[in-house]
Order: sequence, then C-alpha cells, then structure tokens
Amino acid sequence: MGPTNTFALLLGLLVFTEAVAATELRHTAPDTVSDGWQQVFASAPDPTRGPEMPAADDLEGWGKIQSQVESTLVAAGDRAVDRYRVAVERRTLGGVPVADIRPRGWKDDGRLLVYTHGGAYTFYSSRSAMPSSALVAASTGLRVISIDYTLAPHARWRQVTDQVLAVFRALNAEDHPMERVAIYGDSAGGALAAGAVLKMRDRGLDMPAAVVLWSPWADISETGDTYATLKDVEPRYTYARLLGPAAAAYADPAEQKHPYVSPVYGDFSRGFPPTLIQGGTREIFLSNFVRLYQALDGAGQEVQLDIYEGMPHVFQPTLPDSPESRRALGKMQAFLDRHLDTG
Repeated sequence: MGPTNTFALLLGLLVFTEAVAATELRHTAPDTVSDGWQQVFASAPDPTRGPEMPAADDLEGWGKIQSQVESTLVAAGDRAVDRYRVAVERRTLGGVPVADIRPRGWKDDGRLLVYTHGGAYTFYSSRSAMPSSALVAASTGLRVISIDYTLAPHARWRQVTDQVLAVFRALNAEDHPMERVAIYGDSAGGALAAGAVLKMRDRGLDMPAAVVLWSPWADISETGDTYATLKDVEPRYTYARLLGPAAAAYADPAEQKHPYVSPVYGDFSRGFPPTLIQGGTREIFLSNFVRLYQALDGAGQEVQLDIYEGMPHVFQPTLPDSPESRRALGKMQAFLDRHLDTG
C-alpha cells in the first residue's frame, strides 16, 4: 500500500472514530444531571439519521411527511390531556383554529396564556403539542390558548405571524386586556412568539404583559457559536438534515434575518414585555438564547436568562417530574404570577 493510500485509510479511520465518539456523546448524559435523564439521553434517536426533508417549495412532499409525523405524535398529545386532566375546546379566534385548554378546577380570574408550538415551523399541531401546553396549564393553573397556525411551507412567516396577531385581536375583542395575557412558545414557537410580539409593537397594537420562551429558535440562519461547537453533541437535531430545510420552508434565505423571523436581530429599544428565556446547555440553540438575552438586556428591557446544566432542547415536558423540569416550571409560574394582572 502506497503512502497516499495509507494516509487515506488513516484519515477514514479517524473520521469513523470521531463519528462513533460523537454518536456516543449525543446519547450520554453528564453526571451533573438527575438520574432520569440518563435513560432519556440513552434512548434518544440518532438525529443524523431519518428521512430527507423535501425541497422548500415541495408542498406535496411536505404535506405527506407532515401527515406521517403527526400520526405518530397525536397519541402522546392525547395521553397528556388525560394525564394532566385538562379540558380542551376546539374553536376559532380571528379565523384561526385554536385549542382552548383549561386546567382542572380552573376558575376564571381573567388571566390567560397564548401558546405557539414548536416543530421547526413544519411539524406539530395544537393536538400533538399537548405534552407542552397541557403541562403548562396544569402547572400554572392558567387557561392556555394553543394556536394551530398553518405549517410551512403551506404558509410562510408573514402569514404565520399575522395569524398570531389575529388571535390576539380576537382576544382583545372578547375583552381580554393585555395586562392579563401572556404568550409562551417553545423552539420555533418561541421565535414565533417573540417575532409576533415585535410585529404587534411595530403595528401599534397592545403587547402581552409577559413573554416566556423555551429553547427559542431565535436565529434560523445557523449563525452563532454553538451551531458549531455543540454540533456533534446536540442529541436531537442537526441543521443539515432537518433545521436548514425547515428554515427554507418558512423563509427565503434573504429573509431569514428579518426580526419577525429571527428575533435576535430585533430592535428592542422601542419596548418589549418582560421576558423569561429558558433552555439547556446541550442545545445547538444555546447561542440563540444568549444573543436574544443580550439584545433585550442591552436595550434596557426586563429579561431573565434561565439556563439548565446538561438539559436538551425543550426539556420541560420530556421529563416533567425531574428536578430540572419542576424547577423550570416553578420559575415560569412565579414569573407569570409576578407580571400578569389579577385585577
């Protein structure tokens, strides 16, 4: 074997060894987290595998894979409704379908929480996202309005943010003052929540009293340190296989740094509600959280960055009885109690 072939063989072995090591890291929880998370990490699917996503303009291809994914997720959503014993009413607000979720023993004090679900803008619905929304309704005692916005690419960012605004206008028409309304979102839904609130402000609409963001995908353009530094240890996502195609389905590349799409680029000096950002240290989105926090804090807005050691993306509903999730949910409830007017 010549020196060139020997070098190629050694390089191939090195790449293979690094790939195996990365796979092992993705599925290994640090010993600084609670015991239950060890099994969660070990049993997580490999994000480097799975189906290829369709092209951004392939509506039929996206529709097919969206139907397949949703059919596998709705059972978990239905189990969450039973587990947390919430009541769910399907209705429309401002022409947009929503799930109106009320916790057990709910008494109307005028406060409510609007929810924009995650799923890279291309997956989930108010039904399949119930593990998050039903958990939050039960843990905070608040009525939750979960928005069934149109998934990309069947709708893109302008229409989707307008749908969120339509729901808020309808709530206002139903005599829900914004002093008693907050918004929360997870992952893509976190960025959607922040971007929609910026759009409300810019259009002269009343903004909600508070914003809670779980692991917000606050820059969909793959800009930021941890997109690179945590690329091989992120246990749930890769940009190349899922996030990049989903970003293109939601917004053209030239529009991906628009503040309503990637709110890290927003001008927060003109005002923004008090904001709580929660996330973990095992997420490629970690830089998103830090940069969004810095943008808000640098503009003099009230913002809290609440980061959890070793936690993966949107960890709260994954293992809701873990110490990390209970603490995060407790902080969310305290934050909302502090900022929502009880009248």
